[in-house]
Amino acid sequence: MNFLTYISIPVILFFIGLCGIFLNRKNILLIILSVELLLLSINFNFLVCSTYLDDVLGQIFAIFVLTIAAAESSIGLALLVVYYRIRGTIAIEFLNQLNG
Repeated sequence: MNFLTYISIPVILFFIGLCGIFLNRKNILLIILSVELLLLSINFNFLVCSTYLDDVLGQIFAIFVLTIAAAESSIGLALLVVYYRIRGTIAIEFLNQLNG
């Protein structure tokens, strides 16, 4: 298999994540999962390019992005749990009541 075959899989995953963000504007949990899919597709792209170029820098950068993505998802899910306990829903249309 050539390089374009390996690079097309992360591109498809990236566009699936973008469609998940733009087409689903009602559920915040699915938006968070779509952002995670975007970050994982970017990591997959870093790993493919790192292997193709025989350089370890892409693999190191992918580990840093995975660390930031894990922290982002854990903080986002914790905020959702607290918001659900207070309001009883995680619908996006009620998020504008969060000011001050």
